[in-house]
Amino acid sequence: MPAFANPFQGNVPRKLTEEELVQAIRLDIAGELEAIYLYDAHVQATDNETAKAVISDIRDEEKVHVGELIKLLGVLDPKEAAHLASGEAEVEELLGGIGKGTA
Repeated sequence: MPAFANPFQGNVPRKLTEEELVQAIRLDIAGELEAIYLYDAHVQATDNETAKAVISDIRDEEKVHVGELIKLLGVLDPKEAAHLASGEAEVEELLGGIGKGTA
């Protein structure tokens, strides 16, 4: 959960190394995934259609952020990008093209 009580929580006394930046991006991805989970839980927990629409939109924006961060991670760490691409290829092979493009 947020640590807003400490205004210096997110500050670091120096610039991140490339390796630290990669780790920070992984943590950012985890945070976005957690936000998606929480927003989705809030949507499921209400019958208020206005709230559902707004929270669903915010949740979907977080999904875009995950994609952006994964792309950035791949740029910063090409080996990680290769692992991710390998995982995607394995799923494509298992599916044999079935379900491609579905969520």
